[in-house]
Amino acid sequence: MLSRVVWLLTLTLRKHLISRRLVLAITRPEYSMLIRIGHSPDPDDAFMFHAMTNGLIDTEDRDYEHRLLDIETLNQKSMEGEFEVSAVSIHSFPKISHHYSLTNCGASMGEGYGPILISNRECNTEDAKQSVIAIPGVGTSAYLSLRLALGDVETAIVPFDEIIPSLQRGDYDFGVIIHEGQLTWSEEGMYNLLDLGEWWQTRTDGLPLPLGGNIVRKDLGEELCRKIANDIRHSIEYALENPESALEFAKQWGRGIDDDTNRKFVGMYVNPRTIDYGPDGREAVRRFLKEGQEIGLVDHLFDVNSIQFIGE
Repeated sequence: MLSRVVWLLTLTLRKHLISRRLVLAITRPEYSMLIRIGHSPDPDDAFMFHAMTNGLIDTEDRDYEHRLLDIETLNQKSMEGEFEVSAVSIHSFPKISHHYSLTNCGASMGEGYGPILISNRECNTEDAKQSVIAIPGVGTSAYLSLRLALGDVETAIVPFDEIIPSLQRGDYDFGVIIHEGQLTWSEEGMYNLLDLGEWWQTRTDGLPLPLGGNIVRKDLGEELCRKIANDIRHSIEYALENPESALEFAKQWGRGIDDDTNRKFVGMYVNPRTIDYGPDGREAVRRFLKEGQEIGLVDHLFDVNSIQFIGE
């Protein structure tokens, strides 16, 4: 009961502050509204938000700044409604849907590729089922797709950029990798047991695997949410039309990857699908979450058909 009262007071204060900032933005032309964007420290997110956070597109009175955190931390902070805009795992969206709406742009979708179940030795998925698998977080779409593919397996949470090193040390024999690790696992002496994006595409007759999306906080109001969604779309379009500067900016978060790997990885997750989920992309989100409900990893009371995509 006390925690709910605290939550309501926090929400009321937040709405007051937002209303005050909106009034200032209208009555004082020189006033700029600061909007925090939480996103992963990886090249594709940085590429998407490059133009917004560096003043390269017209965002009127809205100023944006990066807040870089790993995806599982972003999932958790979104449950508290901390940032106005954030990247989030699709798997975690039902838990935060009372705070946030998905935008119709900014999706990270695996088109026949995605998180990869790897091992430090030659073996198969049956061996993985009998062991502990390192994962980047239980709120990630990588975890949900792993559970859909392998069933009820034992896992351990390891920071995404420590999964391959933990296998190299022998702390674990199996792990699910995300971000640029999907391209560098072989160079690190790892073995690919199952590409979960490829598995999902075969299972669903061609649907992309919905991994991440962008969300905007509902208490900003419908009009401002639409404007923010448009800013995100324009930022993505700018990056795709001016890739060299955006790629150079994005490479800062590639953990030492070369230019070719950077370009390839960004191209995997920032493309026309990122501008618009498309009908099959939105269908993939709903199916992914429905299947999560069937195995008990997504709240069965969440109505997947009620999901709205701002800017659709």
